[in-house]
Amino acid sequence: MDKAKQDELKKAAAKKAAELVHDEMILGVGTGSTVKFFIDELGKLKEEAGLHLKAVVTTSSRSQKQLEGLGFKVSPLADVDQVDLTVDGADRVDSQLNGIKGGGAALTLEKNVAVNSKKNVWIVDESKVVDHLSGFALPVEVLPISCEQTKRRFEAEGLNPVFRLNPDGSRLKTHYGNYILDLDLARIPVPSGLADYLDHTTGVVEHGLFLNICDQVIIARDNGKIEVKKR
Repeated sequence: MDKAKQDELKKAAAKKAAELVHDEMILGVGTGSTVKFFIDELGKLKEEAGLHLKAVVTTSSRSQKQLEGLGFKVSPLADVDQVDLTVDGADRVDSQLNGIKGGGAALTLEKNVAVNSKKNVWIVDESKVVDHLSGFALPVEVLPISCEQTKRRFEAEGLNPVFRLNPDGSRLKTHYGNYILDLDLARIPVPSGLADYLDHTTGVVEHGLFLNICDQVIIARDNGKIEVKKR
């Protein structure tokens, strides 16, 4: 699928998600190329319908800059009690509405916003939809102080960890100053088992398995149709 076609699908999914937004809502906004189009839709609602949000929380500086450019005030997550709705993208989503996220290295903040939201909606084009989680390296945020030990531990488990790098070859640092180990797995047969292992591994800050978090996925299909799947 060429980029122009994929962008049209992303725009369609973003427009459908914008229908869920209403006045006086505390809204969570994720990050990524599909969410960029969603923020564009929010700008249209503000300009054309006078949309007023009680608060907006976001998961990246890029989304924050775009939102503030459209006149929205962005608040830290700590300043709100609970988010009414969070709209975000996903790198992969399976038939059970579980997903892999963290391609933009913002997985820790993304998960914190998600678990503090009453409702989570993901917007994706159909290239991100799979029967079983696969086809995308699983990001794991790790502490620098023990990153080499953590990497060796993952290697011993056959998880094929690779440090995520910047274009200059240096190790990418997250917003919190940590590193990302991408686990190169052909398929994740039991996501809950892997999530439990990572949750109990010292040195792991967070991982990109988002299980039992998403309530609804909006999928833009190649045939031009929009599919909505709910948990």
